[in-house]
Amino acid sequence: MIRYFFLTISLLLAASLIGQNSFSINGNVKDQQNQSIPSATIVLKAFKDSSLVKVEMTDENGNFNFRLLPKSSYFIEAYFSGMKTYKSDVIEVKDAETKLPSITLIESSQNLDEIQVTAKRTILEVKSDRTIFNVQGTINSVGENGLNLLRKAPRVTLDNNNNISVMGRSGVLVYVDGKRVPLAGDELSNYLQNLSAEQIDRIEIITSPGAKYEAQGNAGIIDIRLKKDKNLGFNSTLSSTFSQGRYGIGNASGIFNYRQKKYNLFGSLGYRAGKRWNELVFKNYQNSFLLNESNNSVSDFQNVNEKIGLDYFINAKHTIGFLANFNQNTSDQCNENKTFISNISTADIVDSFLLAPNRSDINRNQSSYNLNYAWKSKERSLSVDLDYGSFDNRGDYNQPNNYYDKNSVLLPSSNLNLYHTKNNIDISSIKLDSEFPSKIGKIGAGLKLSQVNTDNDFLFYNIINQAPIQNNNRSNIFDYTENVYAAYVNYSRALTNKWNLNSGLRAEQTDATGDLTAYKPELEEEPVHFNYLKFFPSVGLSFNYKPEHAFGLNYSRRINRPNYNVLNPFKEQLSELSFIQGNKFLKPEIVNNVELNYTLKYMYSFSLGYSLTTDQITRLIGADPNNPKASFINWDNLATQNLFNANASCPIDITKWWNMYSNLSCSYTDNRADYGTYGKVDIQAFNYIIYQQHTFNLGKKWKAELSGWYSGPGVWGGVFLYEPTHSINVGVQRKFFNDKLNVRLTADDLSYQSGWSGYSDFGGLYGVGYGNYDSRKATISLSYDLGNKSVKSRKRNTGIESESKRVEN
Repeated sequence: MIRYFFLTISLLLAASLIGQNSFSINGNVKDQQNQSIPSATIVLKAFKDSSLVKVEMTDENGNFNFRLLPKSSYFIEAYFSGMKTYKSDVIEVKDAETKLPSITLIESSQNLDEIQVTAKRTILEVKSDRTIFNVQGTINSVGENGLNLLRKAPRVTLDNNNNISVMGRSGVLVYVDGKRVPLAGDELSNYLQNLSAEQIDRIEIITSPGAKYEAQGNAGIIDIRLKKDKNLGFNSTLSSTFSQGRYGIGNASGIFNYRQKKYNLFGSLGYRAGKRWNELVFKNYQNSFLLNESNNSVSDFQNVNEKIGLDYFINAKHTIGFLANFNQNTSDQCNENKTFISNISTADIVDSFLLAPNRSDINRNQSSYNLNYAWKSKERSLSVDLDYGSFDNRGDYNQPNNYYDKNSVLLPSSNLNLYHTKNNIDISSIKLDSEFPSKIGKIGAGLKLSQVNTDNDFLFYNIINQAPIQNNNRSNIFDYTENVYAAYVNYSRALTNKWNLNSGLRAEQTDATGDLTAYKPELEEEPVHFNYLKFFPSVGLSFNYKPEHAFGLNYSRRINRPNYNVLNPFKEQLSELSFIQGNKFLKPEIVNNVELNYTLKYMYSFSLGYSLTTDQITRLIGADPNNPKASFINWDNLATQNLFNANASCPIDITKWWNMYSNLSCSYTDNRADYGTYGKVDIQAFNYIIYQQHTFNLGKKWKAELSGWYSGPGVWGGVFLYEPTHSINVGVQRKFFNDKLNVRLTADDLSYQSGWSGYSDFGGLYGVGYGNYDSRKATISLSYDLGNKSVKSRKRNTGIESESKRVEN
């Protein structure tokens, strides 16, 4: 019923809005020499109370157009650097189109940098190469973490193991502030969960990165941009959040920025602590046995993160900078695992059961450093980046495996295990990027050298007579080294006044070695070595039929190398009957992506895409060939994956006080592989996700929000087919003390249906299962802006990110 609610309200609102808010104002801006002025800032305000309505920029011909306006009275202001501010008389909008006389701006000694215009960003911005999800544009972001925010982002989905997909494609590369986060699996999930929403400004989803970006990541790049003030003087914001679901989670953070003409010092400090809960339930049919398994996990965690950075402006063209990030996380986890064992023929009669109450103590310490230099003139640029990151993850696990018969009598097959894991990652890279004009267009070129070293220790102990004895059959060391040498060239030019071309070629030489060292000589294995050169072309063609009709066609070839998590052959177990194991023989997957997109009136975005992936790295669920009662999750390569996807995003101003944003994503997945006697994969699945957000301006600084999403059925990994899920969230906001204090109250997942359920049938195992996490909660958030201690702001703030920021590749 929920999906029909979302579909019905969308159709009814769309039908009712046809003809409403269909008025427009357009005009042109010129200088005193009658030359058009591109990129001038045009601000539309209500005549009655001077409240801001919209902000636009003039195009290359100096034209501007405000669309979808209600009938009312307005006036406009025009700004451009070195020109006097223009303010119009009252504009009465009565006809469908209001054409203004040409506006002439007059030179002035006052600089636009001293003008400040403030406007709220919309929740979604669609640009030629990316979709931007503005976290601060939604009330229901408060109290969330980075991982849960991705669930709300357009085109992004998360599976039951928190693996991230974009447009139905796995293999996403995650960046923070333009820097790649070199983590995967549980490490990446934990890192994102320890980023609070109050630290995040926006999430940029880049589905077809060009040659400048590294080729890793089949589904493109998700770049999480943290808050950073650009005003002169000292600026800071303090925030605190508390969420209460099954358990409580609290967060306190502060960010600051001290900017002068010659330098900019910035930083942040955050603390987050509380308890997380999740539940996993499986019913597996295998080898004539029925196993009912349940897992209840509670994690008591603490996280501290720090950031400090300095940019020094040598002059208008030269900048050097330094950035350091630190993160410390501790987690004490209790997992109650129960498995009831019976024969399929007598499923109602329990033969025996296993209790495995896991206790784990996990410590993660992460640090990264960046030193950068940038030179930029009017048409040329050069940048150099030196990066180093260190990630130290350690865990101690205590796992009794107690078997009982049907009368709850302890069986002699019970045993107690301990295991210790150590994972050290060191990453270093040097990168150079440049852009310069030529007679045939703009050319970009660059180099990147990177090295990743991982050291993974797994020590497994059997407890005998209350003393830990190392099990050398299960203990080993896995080292992985990866060197990537990359070079690229990019070319762009305007073919006509309507057609634009952007093309590039990137070459990457990969030299990687995975070395498994056993504690017994007879278990020793030969190292696995990869050495290959791959080329990654990309082509983008854009066509502006009219200023309000823009088309784009993009092609890119990308790679997804298996990371240390999926290569590591250690057995990570929930119990003796349920474990996860890596595969050091995994091959890299190659994907070819094609995407056609269309943007209407700068606001409505539509896209169609197709991806062909060979050697798709996927997660498989099957029966353990060595134990008829055990099951496992393993990683392997699919032969091919064909994926078709579509997306539509539509923001609509229903009234002056009611705004709606809707997003619809669809994908069709075709997975195929043949593993011989172990089984075949031949699965097709259609999935769709509907997201809606309604924002209500209630007056007197009150604002309310109603949002929700519905996800249809689909496939995770290679063989797990999941069922529909949905969530409904509400929130209110009120500002105090001249808008310096922002108070938000939210309630998430009111229907408590955002968990997952599904089934798989592969490798001699048919299993059904479901899972839940602490998604239903109430949150209160306080944020206080200490303000700008300097007199004037040096940057204009239109509320819409117009500065072209350099994203690291």
